[in-house]
Amino acid sequence: MVPHIPADLEPALRRYLALLDRWNRIHALTSLPPAVRREELLVDACALLPLLAGLPAQSRVVDLGTGMGIPALVLALARPDLEIIAVDSSRKKISFLRQAALELGIRNLTALAGRFEALGGLEGDVGVAKALAPMAQLLDWWRPLGRPGSPFLALKGPEWATEPQPEGWSLTAHPYELPTRGHRSVVEARPSNPT
Repeated sequence: MVPHIPADLEPALRRYLALLDRWNRIHALTSLPPAVRREELLVDACALLPLLAGLPAQSRVVDLGTGMGIPALVLALARPDLEIIAVDSSRKKISFLRQAALELGIRNLTALAGRFEALGGLEGDVGVAKALAPMAQLLDWWRPLGRPGSPFLALKGPEWATEPQPEGWSLTAHPYELPTRGHRSVVEARPSNPT
């Protein structure tokens, strides 16, 4: 599978990339060269969309370590019926994301600055993250932030298969290819014994 950006999102995401370029010159938000940002950030985030297709309206998705809003901003644009919460410890990245949401008119995205351990009780229905930490660490962070039994979706490179299997979770890989950036997987984690 090769993810694609839905056509109706293209104008907003072009504006997002232009805003990121302007902010990055001053605030050094990312070291990714402009030529790869569309694929590495936006197309990659779209790999999550099929897995969220059945998620009911008003569900809460929590993006851990959102950085410049990836995948949170893409999910918020694609699914305006969901509540998206983006969390990152970098205040400058969260400031950028808040500005991007304001300029793009995204009303279903909340950007929070802080450490995951200090937030507690976000009661997320699904957690997501891109290239943040090994699965075991992600799931330790997720447990107190998600509702009991809630799944977690991690955008991972091929190295994820060498990570230790987290105890108490079953993992399913959903592989995909980026056009020039190679093999990736959405790793879906579900509690082995949901309560």
